[in-house]
Amino acid sequence: MNSSSNSNSLQASPNKPCVAVIGGGPAGLMAAEVIARGGVRVAVYDAMPSVGRKFLMAGKGGMNITHAEAFDIFLTRYGARRDRIEPLLRAFPPDAMRAWIHNLGIATFVGTSNRVFPADMKAAPLLRAWLHRLRESGVQFHARHRWCGWDEHGALRFATPDGEHAVNADALVLALGGGSWPQLGSDGAWVPLLAQRGIDIAPLRPANCGFDVAWSAHFRQRFSGEPLKSVAATFGDVRKLGECVITEHGIEGGLIYALSAVLRDEIERNGHATLRLDLLPDWSLQRVQNEVAHPRGARSLSSHLHSRLGLHGVKANLLREALTTEQMHDPELLALTIKALPLNLIAPRPLSEAISTAGGVTFEALNAKLMLKAAPGIFCAGEMLDWEAPTGGYLLSACFASGHAAGKGVLEWFSPPAEDARQ
Repeated sequence: MNSSSNSNSLQASPNKPCVAVIGGGPAGLMAAEVIARGGVRVAVYDAMPSVGRKFLMAGKGGMNITHAEAFDIFLTRYGARRDRIEPLLRAFPPDAMRAWIHNLGIATFVGTSNRVFPADMKAAPLLRAWLHRLRESGVQFHARHRWCGWDEHGALRFATPDGEHAVNADALVLALGGGSWPQLGSDGAWVPLLAQRGIDIAPLRPANCGFDVAWSAHFRQRFSGEPLKSVAATFGDVRKLGECVITEHGIEGGLIYALSAVLRDEIERNGHATLRLDLLPDWSLQRVQNEVAHPRGARSLSSHLHSRLGLHGVKANLLREALTTEQMHDPELLALTIKALPLNLIAPRPLSEAISTAGGVTFEALNAKLMLKAAPGIFCAGEMLDWEAPTGGYLLSACFASGHAAGKGVLEWFSPPAEDARQ
């Protein structure tokens, strides 16, 4: 990675190695911290006017930084890529992450669901303290620098408000995010840049996303934006309790995100997925059957469902989405539908709306230090790698851990152990 560069660029030196980190999210910043702590010069480049924008967005509803469940259970949250993520998390586990936050002067606490939060529930104070420490350690920051690949000499190309800049560096960490929330910087524009160099990249797909449902016009207009509380969702042998939200296009929210990976994969295989909603998860089927069959006299069915089962509003109208008028008056079918309402999901919402991204640079393209096998000296970290996880602190934990691993990998690249780390 050597070529001439202008006076504003990070200058490579034969005596003092320097590293470029592209991407100012958690993975990139953690890589920069590890590298700087190792005594190596490092500069962070980001396309946005400031770093950590998606990190700040994630903290708007309460900064869920990691999870305090037993570590062996924690590891199961990474699905098919657990074997690749586990070594990274073992090197920088949730306890180490909490200790790192405490060292920034930010207290944390464990919520009732074992989710870990900063004491003030905010991301901004944590980010400010972190950036202060990084600057104090000598890390340089270059905002509004959009990476455009390499020039003919192998230098990094950046589009900036002042024109294109070329940058030399002795090593490179790419932490460019996935393709979700492009307005915050993660737009997936890096995919063709790496693909042109023969890097194996799994297609980017939405993760922790909502899904499209063919609602009737009445239901869409009346209930879009309505929360659906105290329900259970079942797909296959997986059952989850929680809440979700009816949208103009379909359904989204925490309960749906928890099942989004398997639902998305099912839609890719078969063109649709049938999710079952239990509208009364605390009631047995027998109790529901008894209440539905209870004589209602002159009351309407709507009044009967409201008074006997507490079903009204969005839940009652979901039943009318699933059943015809004739079927609504079949007590046995109605009871079964209340306990297992079929919801036909026809497509995941677009990647740009998803909370996170599946797909990315495959682990098979990387060595154990997260260095590209086909491009020595270039490391990858964060959401641009081919893995996914549910919300609940798992996403951030793996991003931090992968940045930590990439930073360690860079240091070993410069000072390999007895066995050459460059192999």
